[in-house]
Amino acid sequence: MVNNALSFTGNGLRDWIVQRITAVILALYTFFMVGYFLLTPEVNFTSWQTLFASRWVSIFTLLALGGLILHSWVGIWTILTDYVKPAALRFTIEIIVILALISYFVWGIEVIWSV
Repeated sequence: MVNNALSFTGNGLRDWIVQRITAVILALYTFFMVGYFLLTPEVNFTSWQTLFASRWVSIFTLLALGGLILHSWVGIWTILTDYVKPAALRFTIEIIVILALISYFVWGIEVIWSV
């Protein structure tokens, strides 16, 4: 069994389940946003601000953002472990990706809750 400290769960089945759950969350959020754009006659700053003023939309968006981060990490980690064989290079890329994903998540929280 291969153990990697940078694996999300260290278990292939759990990674697979995380990918499926986050995919469902992202699909639901995508359907919600497409529905919003189709049903709102004029999308402007005011309507957008009104939408995100609702607490449940902010929470749903935060959940989708977290799902996107987790989904991305599991996919990127899988690709890196499959295709990047030098351990030092893979570790360096993983650290860069982790730092980027964390910064995107923090930035997303700041944007979502500042509305």
